[in-house]
Amino acid sequence: MKITAVEAIVLDTGKNYSDPAAAAEAHGVRFVSLLKISTDEGITGWSDIETQPHVGKAIVDAPSSGVVGFESLRSALIGEDPLERERLWQKGYRYLAYYGRQGAGMQMLSGADIALWDIAGKAFGQPVWKLLGARYRERVNVYASTLFRPTPAAMQAAVADYLDRGFRAIKFGWGVFGRDPALDLDLVRAARAEAGPNVTLMVDAGWYGVAPANPFRERSLKEWIRVIRRLEELDVFWLEDFLHPENFAGYGAVAAHTTTLRTAAGEQLAGLADFARLADEGKVDVLQPDLSRCGGLTVGKQIADLAVRKQIDCAPHAWLTDLLKAASLHLNAYLPNALFLEYNVASASLLNTLCKEPLHMVDGAVSVPSGPGLGVEVDEDVVARFRVL
Repeated sequence: MKITAVEAIVLDTGKNYSDPAAAAEAHGVRFVSLLKISTDEGITGWSDIETQPHVGKAIVDAPSSGVVGFESLRSALIGEDPLERERLWQKGYRYLAYYGRQGAGMQMLSGADIALWDIAGKAFGQPVWKLLGARYRERVNVYASTLFRPTPAAMQAAVADYLDRGFRAIKFGWGVFGRDPALDLDLVRAARAEAGPNVTLMVDAGWYGVAPANPFRERSLKEWIRVIRRLEELDVFWLEDFLHPENFAGYGAVAAHTTTLRTAAGEQLAGLADFARLADEGKVDVLQPDLSRCGGLTVGKQIADLAVRKQIDCAPHAWLTDLLKAASLHLNAYLPNALFLEYNVASASLLNTLCKEPLHMVDGAVSVPSGPGLGVEVDEDVVARFRVL
């Protein structure tokens, strides 16, 4: 079997990201990046990638210069055997080495890796979890992943809605959080009051601002320590992504002041080495690799194994379509101790309807796909409808 095509696809939902001060559910990202790898045996692999899709497409489509290190991802893969995932990961890493070892280059390589796992599963008639080598569970608990609302009343209304929909864990993130400690605590306090004691609440602080006019969200370590002490009183399960991704020492300093609250981070990191630093220097309790950014399932498996050795947790970041959810479900199945699947509740229908049979949450959990490969099938009519590149 040989790879015959590597296609970077850009979808446009037609609607920009919502105002963080709004009380409504977030629409989600406007542009969505997909990668489709085709073979001469008619087997195709898919992935979505959380990146800037137009930049990602350029990385796949760049013309060849004949020099390793400056090549495109397509040139690294065309004509190759897709079942040699490990060798192709290493080849792609070197083909993009001069400009793409991190950032969008690594993200597109991650997408290619996931698509190759999808192809392998389809070729062997096996789900990805079996190729990984373990399935410790058939269902994974999920949390509703959403934005902070701007007022306590809006927070309570949001919690009530998620509970009515069957969620038993909720993560509020970004939005208005992280600028005013008093408001931060009022919002979380309102969420806890509505949720009661038996619902898991998490906070994703975000280390930069989402409003274009003010992309900064600065808070000192001492201020974070004070906030964390109050969040512990509200029984917050974890605080996520609240410092610069490379501030490993800062994460470690804050972690020293926690007792029940877990620190969580990693969605913007890539490669095993940075996750090892996050565990060793940052002392985080939950590693959060995004499989479409960290190096794909190949690196995600290494990170999961690292978490097991360190006796900490691994909970993949998965805020995109059902393709990323499915890949993350397979990694969660592989983990001896899995916490949650991140479940995107954004109002953009494309994010949750890209596949013909969407992944549905039932009684607070989602079943691990049992079909070959990722176990979800992309609806190419939906792709054609939203495709712009």
